[in-house]
Amino acid sequence: MTAAVLWIERIERTENRVHLCEESLVVSSRLIEISEALQEAVASMEFAEPVTDVYHPLEYAKPLHDAYLETYGAKTPREVLLVGMNPGPWGMAQTGVPFGDVDFVGEWMGLEAPVGKPENEHPKRPIDGLDCPRNEVSGSRLWGWARERYGEASNFFERYFVHNYCPLLFLEESGRNRTPNKLKADERRELFEPCDEALRQLVDYFEPDYVIGVGAFATKRVKKALKSYEGEKPVIGRILHPSPASPKANRGWAEQAENELREVGVEL
Repeated sequence: MTAAVLWIERIERTENRVHLCEESLVVSSRLIEISEALQEAVASMEFAEPVTDVYHPLEYAKPLHDAYLETYGAKTPREVLLVGMNPGPWGMAQTGVPFGDVDFVGEWMGLEAPVGKPENEHPKRPIDGLDCPRNEVSGSRLWGWARERYGEASNFFERYFVHNYCPLLFLEESGRNRTPNKLKADERRELFEPCDEALRQLVDYFEPDYVIGVGAFATKRVKKALKSYEGEKPVIGRILHPSPASPKANRGWAEQAENELREVGVEL
């Protein structure tokens, strides 16, 4: 093989890498656009008591959230889109990553970026970013299963992506987490409209074969948001939520979730 041929092949490989890099930037920027539009839509919403504080991790944890999208969201299509409910106080509220237990986000996913503070920080629910001393059990279970089953994070994200339907954390005066399904009816209607739209845009973007709700609430919202997709891809399914508040989830969550995925048709 001549030096000229080797040089041409080297140029072609370089051009291919540049092209793939440019494609990745374009694709991940689309995800960021969807995220920013959702945050803009919910930014000025107000919620009545017993909600006293609302955290917006897509805003104050945006650098880390964007790192998640840029690092693990570029590849399309994706086989499975997992949809959770909303941020937990020790997970996505800290990291901007769905089910974002700090150890898994920092060590397994290898993500690092600064995290700010919510506008009104509840004294019992401080935001410390990746320095948060507490772990989120739901996140430890979900990402722990992903690591056990697929090894490297890149292997898991080759087939899956994880999204939280609602981007807001709602807190009561006591610091107790108030889930979106417990909001007032008019608040739910206003909130769910942009959340539905963001989910539809993600489905159009990833073109998944399966959209799996993590828990009953997320599954219900997935079905409503994707009602116009009936008879077409994707298949909608449900897995048990990994919350420690669920007695069933405390009896071997990973095995039960895998069985539910197989029942829908996902090949593990």
